Amino acid sequence: MNPMEMIVGNGSPVGTDPAKVSRLGVIPRYATDESEMRWFDVPGFNIMHAINAWDEDGGDTVVMVAPNILSVEHTLERMDLIHASIEKVRIDLKTGIVSRHPVAARNLDFAVINPKYTGKKSRYVYAAVGDPMPKISGVVKLDMSLSEGDRCDCTVAYRMFGQGCYGGEPFFVAREPNDPKAEEDDGYVVTYVHNENTGESRFFGDGRQVA
Repeated sequence: MNPMEMIVGNGSPVGTDPAKVSRLGVIPRYATDESEMRWFDVPGFNIMHAINAWDEDGGDTVVMVAPNILSVEHTLERMDLIHASIEKVRIDLKTGIVSRHPVAARNLDFAVINPKYTGKKSRYVYAAVGDPMPKISGVVKLDMSLSEGDRCDCTVAYRMFGQGCYGGEPFFVAREPNDPKAEEDDGYVVTYVHNENTGESRFFGDGRQVA
C-alpha cells in the first residue's frame, strides 16, 4: 500500500496477500533478542486483536485465544461483511503442531478478560457482538473451560442492547480487585451504549449473573 494513499484517504492501512500463509510467532519471555523467535504456520488464521495467551505443560505448550477474521479480504473496506470467530489455539513447542478449536458461533471481536489474568490461564471471555461489524449490538460471556471437550460454542450468557442501540468495546471491572480469593468473573462488564433512535447515550453495566 502506498503511504500517500492512506494519508489522503484513498487506501486501507490493512491489506492481504493470498499467496502467503498466516504465521504465529512465539518468543521466550526472557529472550535477549529476536533470534529466539519461533514461527509456526497457521493457514487461514487471521487476527487483529488477541484476547489472552499463556503457557502450559511446563512451558512446552502455548495457548492463545483470539478472534479469527474469516473474511479478511473485507477488513476496513467492507467491515459490514466481516465475520470473526473466536478460536482457542494450542501450539506444541516440542512437535511444532498447531491445533485450533472454535469456541463461539456468533460474530465476535473486541473481547476482554479480567485483567488480573492477563498472561495467565483464564476461564472467562467477554466479547462484543458485531451485528454488523463495526456496530456492537450486545456482549456475550464465554466459558473457556467448556472448550476442553467437543463443544464448539462456549457461550454461557449474553445481553443485547436493544433495537437501534449500539455500544462501544466492553471492559471488565473486578468487584474486589485486591481480593486474592475473588472469583475470576466476580465483577461487571461495562460500556457506553448509543440509541440511534433517540440520539441518547447511556452507561451500561452488568454483573456476572447476566444471562
